[in-house]
Formats: sequence, structure tokens, C-alpha cells
Amino acid sequence: MSGLSLGEALIANQTGPDGIVSSWGVALTPVCCAEMESGAANPVIEFRDVSYRVDGTQVLCSLNLEVARGETLVLLGRSGSGKTTTLKLVNRLVTQTSGEIFVNGSRHSEVDVIRLRRGIGYVIQEVGLFPHFTVAKNIGLVPKIEGWKEERISGRVSELLQLVGLPLEIASRYPHQLSGGQRQRVGVARALAADPEILLMDEPFGALDPLTRDELQRELFLLQKRLHKTVVFVTHDLREALRLGSRIALMEAGKLVTVLAPSEFLKSDDPWASAYVRAFGDGLESAANRGAS
Repeated sequence: MSGLSLGEALIANQTGPDGIVSSWGVALTPVCCAEMESGAANPVIEFRDVSYRVDGTQVLCSLNLEVARGETLVLLGRSGSGKTTTLKLVNRLVTQTSGEIFVNGSRHSEVDVIRLRRGIGYVIQEVGLFPHFTVAKNIGLVPKIEGWKEERISGRVSELLQLVGLPLEIASRYPHQLSGGQRQRVGVARALAADPEILLMDEPFGALDPLTRDELQRELFLLQKRLHKTVVFVTHDLREALRLGSRIALMEAGKLVTVLAPSEFLKSDDPWASAYVRAFGDGLESAANRGAS
């Protein structure tokens, strides 16, 4: 992680623009904007011939990919395909060996890394909550670092708990007192604490039981319909990709295979896409209904 601990990486990735109205009907207070200049409306993120090599291993090769404003782009692929590396390149947890990456029209290598990360929220499978902090302190950590007053932080924590479907009384609890699903919701709330424009999610529901995972997928889909964040979501689960993605970028062995809308993915004659559809079997059309069922 380029010298950053997991906690430092999470702290570094949470601030941004816009007001929010949640899918639960909770009106959220507009908060500070990232100071990065906006480029054209699209793309928000752009990879231009990006490669990444480490310790003699070619992890990513000649990636060309664009992420449009407000879409959920799913990076789908097996372990070792380059999904997580692609995600980490966006917020400079790792640095590409060659090629260029642009965020909001700016070459992100030329933007101060803290300034870059102010517009990016980061959610991972392990959540990474600080065990000695209460839920309220975990969610409010970045706003505190940003110099917010305690009253404003407290209000924001309450808003976000409602946004992710948690009771307000949970704010005083510690991570070990929460279920896996609750901890994941807190992780999402922390990523949204300073209202980022971009949200990076690295298999956030992968360690959850099937029922909790299904519930959180539904909630994330509804949340995104209201928030219109630019989301890059990593998964190896085709059903999850079909359900959440506005587009699916299929990766294999460090290369981008194809980028397709969910309905197109199911019909694709690309050998790798077809292999995924066969492997996951029946019921994929329902998942491709984009969470509506």
C-alpha cells in the first residue's frame, strides 16, 4: 500500500461534494467539496494505457478504461486478474509503472495525494474499523481531521447512521459489539462521512452470509439510485456484478477483456464472458434486472 497502513489508507480516502437525500428519505446536510477542478462531464476516471509491474510480475497490462459520472462500474474477475490493483491505482495506494490516470480531467499524479483522496471514499471487505473507537468516532474521524466542530460531526454521524439503516443508539458501541453486516454498514457510512464524489468498493460484501449480503446489495442499489456517486466496485461474483453494475468490466490475467452492460454481458459471445455465464448457471436474468426484483 505504498507505505500506508490500512487505517491510514482508509483515513486518507474520505471527503467530497454535493448534498444527499438517502433512499430511506433522510435529508443530509451538504458538506465540504473536494477542491479538484472538474473536467468534462465524462469520464470522471480514465485509464490510458496503464500497466503495473511489481517484483518482476506483470500485474496489469495496457489498461484503457473510462468511468462515467454517476455510474457503478463493476470490475469482475478471478483472483489475480488485476481488479484490486486497478482500484488502488485510482487513489494512489499503488502507482502505475507506465501510462496515465486522470480523475476529473486532471492527471492524478500531478494532484496532491491528500487533495485527490478528499474526493474518494474507500470501502473494503475487512471494513478496517478502529477497534478502540466507538461507531461515532469511526464515522466522524475524517470530519474531525478536517476540523469540523463537534456539533456538526455529531449531526453528520446521526444522518449517516440513518442513511445506512442503523439505529442511532449504535453510535456508542464498539466494532466488536456489532454483527458483520452492521460493521459493513458503518464502513460505508465512514466512507461517505465527508460526501465523496467517488466511491471505491473492494468486495465489501464478500465475507457476509448470503442473506445479509443480499440485503446490503439491495440497499446499496437503492442508495446509489439517489446518490448518483461514481462507484468502482470489485467482485468475483457475476450475480453481484449484474445486480449492481451499470457496466461490467471483465478482467483476466491483468488485462481488460470486455466492458458491457449487464444485459449485453449475458448475451455476449466473448469466450470469457460466456464462461462466466455458464459457470453461474440459471437465474442471471433476474439479477440483471438491476436490483428491481
